[in-house]
Amino acid sequence: MNTKYIVAGIIILSVVIFGGYYVFVNYPATESQTQDQTTETADTVQVQDVTIGDGAEATPGSVVSILYVGMLEDGTVFDSSEVHDNEPLIFVLGNPELIPGFQIGINGMREGGERALVIPPSLGYGAQEKRGPEGELIIPADSTLVFSVKLLSVTASETEVE
Repeated sequence: MNTKYIVAGIIILSVVIFGGYYVFVNYPATESQTQDQTTETADTVQVQDVTIGDGAEATPGSVVSILYVGMLEDGTVFDSSEVHDNEPLIFVLGNPELIPGFQIGINGMREGGERALVIPPSLGYGAQEKRGPEGELIIPADSTLVFSVKLLSVTASETEVE
């Protein structure tokens, strides 16, 4: 008799585990049920707030100071603040010299915030390769870029003040 109960228990446990797995895989949680929310902007940059800051908000025209790590999808780091002696990157949000996806992903961040960005090739370097000073391939053409960004400060640009 004990064997019947053990076998029945194993069968019930298996049904519950596999049923739960089926529900988990086929019925994803709604946004209100998820704690780590990844949003996709209209321009298809995936943005995930790792830490939401409580300082000033980065908006187009503001001067932002960030620490960052830039990677390829396979995790290969192609650039980071660490390579530049941990000096923050300081720029005007909206500066055309930076890739559009990077700026889209930083827009709306608050000081102290940290974000993960996934930038498609169309908002990165597209079909263009990026090579290092000695001709070595740094970023292949049509690469999806992944950034980890920490926003240190936001200030009004001099052009906004005038």
